Amino acid sequence: MDFRTLTYFVTVAQEQNFTKAAAKLNLSQPPLSNQIKALEESLGVKLFIRGKRRLQLTEAGNLLLRRARQILELCASAREEIGAMGSELSGRISIGMVEGRAPFVVSSWIAGFREEYPLVQYGLWNGSGDDVLDQLSRGLVDIAVIAAPYDTEHLDGIVVATDPWVAMIPADSPLALKDGNEVELRELEGQPLAVPSRASRKESIIRWFESVGVEPDIICSLSNYVDAVALAEQNACISIFPVTTYTPNEGIVTKIITKPAKIAQYVLVWNKEQPPTGVAGEFVNYVRDFIEDDRIHSDRFRSKGTEFVIPGDAGIL
Repeated sequence: MDFRTLTYFVTVAQEQNFTKAAAKLNLSQPPLSNQIKALEESLGVKLFIRGKRRLQLTEAGNLLLRRARQILELCASAREEIGAMGSELSGRISIGMVEGRAPFVVSSWIAGFREEYPLVQYGLWNGSGDDVLDQLSRGLVDIAVIAAPYDTEHLDGIVVATDPWVAMIPADSPLALKDGNEVELRELEGQPLAVPSRASRKESIIRWFESVGVEPDIICSLSNYVDAVALAEQNACISIFPVTTYTPNEGIVTKIITKPAKIAQYVLVWNKEQPPTGVAGEFVNYVRDFIEDDRIHSDRFRSKGTEFVIPGDAGIL
């Protein structure tokens, strides 16, 4: 089993068809089929169930596909790292991140890192926390930004941002028209609410309300902050979400939830067994310095809108 054979196997698995895979690899079909057959014989297992129109991976095939992708990604990273030795740092960093504030935090890192290493390229991938962690475990991203808590047994990480939980309120709602940029949790009683769909997060929000003797009226679960904004903008409900973007929106009023206030922590994580090296490792080192120097609040990276002051007694949700 070599890199070329793994490349052939991954392509066949992706295309689910020998003819299409052969065309993509600029090969004829018989040699490709023979390569896959020889791979199966060397491993002593069937990798594909061969149907009339398409191929289907067996359980062994699915396992090999995950490992093959990781191996090929590592090989590509090694080539980039070796190629960059003795010259200006270059290469590509793949970053996964949850919706919300994470893209804005990551963008500030990239802006600063590019000033030092302009040849580096980036691949950004957004999704729910579970989706991002799946990408990380499969080796499809080098590092990821997720919301705490996280699996400390298999992941290493550093806290990179702390943001308050807020209520995104339709602009013509009585709560939106009240003075100030705060709303007490108890004031959300009886209001139709949208909350993040992550099961543990939803349970934490329910317990948050129970702490003040209130049962939340949750009508919608969501994983994307754009949905949270849209629901509030269209007067469908009030969305509860960590503060996301400071982009103005005339259709909603955002207020920090207090009494009691809660915060969300964003964490930069990577696999303990495959810590970032090369250009990705340098990027992580840059982020460490960025956090320690608190550059996010410098004139260079300061957000272009109102920032909420987090109450000192705010707990982590």
